[in-house]
Amino acid sequence: MGKIKVLVVEDEMIIADNICEILEELGYDVLEPAISYTEALETLEAEKPDFALLDIQLAGRRDGIDLAWKIKDEYQIPFIFLTSNADPATVERAKKVSPPAYLLKPFDKNDLFTSIEIALYNYSQNQVGKPGGEIPQSELKTEEESIILNNALFIKHKQCFQKIKFEDILFLKSEHVYIKIVLNTKEYLIRNSMSKFMEGLPNYFFKIHRSYVVNLHQLERIGMINLKIRGHELPFGKGYRAELLKKVNLE
Repeated sequence: MGKIKVLVVEDEMIIADNICEILEELGYDVLEPAISYTEALETLEAEKPDFALLDIQLAGRRDGIDLAWKIKDEYQIPFIFLTSNADPATVERAKKVSPPAYLLKPFDKNDLFTSIEIALYNYSQNQVGKPGGEIPQSELKTEEESIILNNALFIKHKQCFQKIKFEDILFLKSEHVYIKIVLNTKEYLIRNSMSKFMEGLPNYFFKIHRSYVVNLHQLERIGMINLKIRGHELPFGKGYRAELLKKVNLE
């Protein structure tokens, strides 16, 4: 499980360093700050961040609002606007991008933490109904809060969201109103129904039982009454084995 990777775009390096320090204290994986539109695009392409904080006022012809449009159109990651400029014209331009959150300078650690929480929530809500979209938040009042964004699962741990790649999940187990998410060395429990949760999963996740969904990329053995994934033997429900064999072209 990895940390959420954050890009800070800010042309005042003292401010950028302060923001990065706060983000690291909150548990995020912080990339080298970018100071311009062009530099930010290079980092977006090379590092594939999960989240961005964008200062509206940047040196050069293109500013943070232009960058936000580019991120929205091509990278589809949540972002927050950071600015000390709250004049009506700037706010009007910023509003048109529909930012998940907006943070005025100066701000403190709690302000930044709250804005990131709001941004992730708002962004995830806007993904509902889209391919690979997020599970409705009403289903996620959980032991561990979670959202699905950009083909990964983010589970809230302590002060920040931790990123879990779908390919690292071994299997899911339904436990009444909860789902147990099993990785190689960790397990998490979230409140959700299996059917709703599966709507956001890649097609290599397959239901083998009323209570189990497995990652087909992690399969080790398919038996007559069960299958094996990384040392875990999971039972087939009636009729599910035949469907699995069709899925993996082994019938």
